[in-house]
Amino acid sequence: MTSSFKAAAVQAAPVFLDLNASVDKAITLIEEAASKGVKIIAFPETWLPGYPWYIWLDATAMYMPLVPQYVANSIVAGSEQDKRLAQAAKDNQIHVVMGLSWNVNGTLYMGQWHYGADGKVISRRRKLKPTHVERTVYAEGDGSDMVVHDTELGRIGALCCWEHIQPLNKYAMFSQNEQIHVAAWPSFSVYEGGAYALGPEVNTAASRIYAVEGQCFVLAACATVSEEMIEFLCDTPVKQQLLKKGGGYARIFGPDGSPLGENLAPDEEGLVIADIDLNMIAIGKAAADPCGHYSRPDVFRLMFNKNPSPPVMAFDNEEARYMENTEVSDVMEPAEELL
Repeated sequence: MTSSFKAAAVQAAPVFLDLNASVDKAITLIEEAASKGVKIIAFPETWLPGYPWYIWLDATAMYMPLVPQYVANSIVAGSEQDKRLAQAAKDNQIHVVMGLSWNVNGTLYMGQWHYGADGKVISRRRKLKPTHVERTVYAEGDGSDMVVHDTELGRIGALCCWEHIQPLNKYAMFSQNEQIHVAAWPSFSVYEGGAYALGPEVNTAASRIYAVEGQCFVLAACATVSEEMIEFLCDTPVKQQLLKKGGGYARIFGPDGSPLGENLAPDEEGLVIADIDLNMIAIGKAAADPCGHYSRPDVFRLMFNKNPSPPVMAFDNEEARYMENTEVSDVMEPAEELL
């Protein structure tokens, strides 16, 4: 048996394309959550420095002038902004899972960085497959990004946006006994009324079903689109129709899919806070554990490659000499032994 604790899902807009100001705002939200007894706070997708909504509003060539600014305001691991977030987690003794645009030598990834209550980095994951036009901005992650970590609060994992409608993603996470899941969403206000799959009904349902299927608590953080963002991004009547203000639908769900905490209006900023009692997971597991007693591995089984897939694999001199003096047959098993 474990004691309960409070968790928070953020519903707020960043200071768009201003990394330092957005970090300032993030720290304010972290401090607010901590003052209310919260032990873990979840932020929306690419909240630093904001989701690049312009990719949905115009042709790729038209938004190229914004690319240098977006890259310059995407966070770098080990940077001053990274250290400030880590210090905020430590000062407030709170777990922070931040959604961000991660700049790795000029290539961007849709990241989620998890800082422990001691300020140490628990994980830096990348979205496995950016969705649709997101692929004009961001690179892909690999199997090493699909991970659940053991912490003093429980086993915590995270995914971004439409990673929640990829069944194999979910099964890989469920198989690691995930207990607290951070679902990061960007806002549900693009193509309002014209693309039902991008709206709040479908995507809030995805978070809720994730909780039921995985028998875990889901902290579904969701950003809002501010008036300032509308003024900056929507410079034509057509764009003003494609992207609307608000769109915030932060939610917290229990392992049976039940809604927890008090929700905010779609254009309201703040925190959705709820009590997390991990003992409730046992009830869900007793009914349906898809990676345990409710599985059928004789019929269905997932192949899950958790290894990193870097573009360069460097060998040091000793390894290189070994490879030069070794026949291929010496390091490969006979074919019949692999069958």
